[in-house]
Amino acid sequence: MAETPGIPEPTLDEQIAAYQREFQDLDPQVEKIVSALSRLNRRMNVAYGRQTSALGISGAEWEVLKALVLSGAPYRMGPSDLAKRLGLTPAAMTHRIDRMVGEGLVHRERDESNRVRVIVELTDEGREKWLEAMRLATVFEEDLLQDLSPEERTSLGDVLTRLLRRVEHAQPDAGGRLSDLD
Repeated sequence: MAETPGIPEPTLDEQIAAYQREFQDLDPQVEKIVSALSRLNRRMNVAYGRQTSALGISGAEWEVLKALVLSGAPYRMGPSDLAKRLGLTPAAMTHRIDRMVGEGLVHRERDESNRVRVIVELTDEGREKWLEAMRLATVFEEDLLQDLSPEERTSLGDVLTRLLRRVEHAQPDAGGRLSDLD
């Protein structure tokens, strides 16, 4: 249920009541959990998008920076490996890398051991943007979880990880996107 400006989104309870009215087989407990997770995910994505935008990078660029950092020092990957990791087509990945090279976030070079292969490497500026984004995200995330005790955080993390594993097992190809976003 998308929110229209000026028309507030129904509460979770209102949404579930409407669903139950139309679909009597609905389990309200399951629907409340799934709807809350969906709304939380949407709102978190908006917040992260605002943060990356304030830093002058897109969410798509953030994904590439993150993938390179996760690869470990010296923060290098081939474009096809990046595309697979992010669930993008090679053409979409090339377009994204072209933009990022122009912005000084990454640079491309030929692999010395295989002159046909290209390597994408994080620049100092790209690493600094990643660190700035992480600093902002940490403040947001700590604020988000401030009302949870350490034990509740641990329990929530464990439960969400179990749910994630179940989805990953049932939908192993769902890590990428159904279509390219840029």
